[in-house]
Amino acid sequence: MRDISAKVARVADRQAGRVSTAQFAALGIDRRAVFWWTQSGYLQLVLPRVYAVGHRAPSVEADLWAAVLYAGPGAMLSHATALWWRGLLDRQPWPIQVITPRRCRSLRGIKVHGRRAHERFPYKGLPTTSVEQALLDFAATAPLERLRFALANADYREVLDIPALQVIAGNGRKGSTHLRNAMKRHEPKLARTRSHLERLFLPLCERAGVPLPDELNVYVEGVLVDAVWWERKLVVELDGKNNHSSWAQIQNDRSKELRLRAGGFEAVRYGRRQLEEESALVEQDLRRAHHLPA
Repeated sequence: MRDISAKVARVADRQAGRVSTAQFAALGIDRRAVFWWTQSGYLQLVLPRVYAVGHRAPSVEADLWAAVLYAGPGAMLSHATALWWRGLLDRQPWPIQVITPRRCRSLRGIKVHGRRAHERFPYKGLPTTSVEQALLDFAATAPLERLRFALANADYREVLDIPALQVIAGNGRKGSTHLRNAMKRHEPKLARTRSHLERLFLPLCERAGVPLPDELNVYVEGVLVDAVWWERKLVVELDGKNNHSSWAQIQNDRSKELRLRAGGFEAVRYGRRQLEEESALVEQDLRRAHHLPA
């Protein structure tokens, strides 16, 4: 029994402390041993057919492994979850999404895309679909700008394979048209954005017909700014809901604007309301700043 428990521990160590009943069977462990270990507290059921070994310490990786193991042999992270795990999206999606070649129902917090076999690609210890497959699956439901953001991050991380994407986006599957549209509008600068407002701002510039900023999140005259056009000597600052609201922050902003103007830069400031509800006025203002006809 000691040798068997050591084998279980080695498997669990590779899977953030999680093991499935299918893996117990592969190790030659019968249901009686699993029952006895559960009764003794060595195993704890965390999902149907998935156990925590020794403890139930929560972690993101343990939750991801539990979802993959629940979906059965051959399962892997997919869709937005695969993109996030690979660092191509900025927010952990909910629910966890997995693909499996088997029939398996979804659970609260786990969306199972069943009966689809794909090659598995390990990344940071977990199996995922390929980047191309994850982008195609994500494209089926994602807003265009979120898809463009994922493409930009893939480009930045040097995992964007345009020929492979063109092949997978040309097969007529769900998401293909959306993915092709995003590829036509691919903009690597989106990977330099750090906030939701910055990701709203770049497409707004495109709609306004003004050049995209030369740089994002860069120091100008000793001031960290959101966007700059060097030749125009124009700076744009974007104020989120919780930023720049206290008296001290307002005074600090005024000091920064003084330094920028002293260096010959025009500083323009927009907030969430302007970008989301008054975008036409922002577009008009940007065209004015770039000396373009209204």
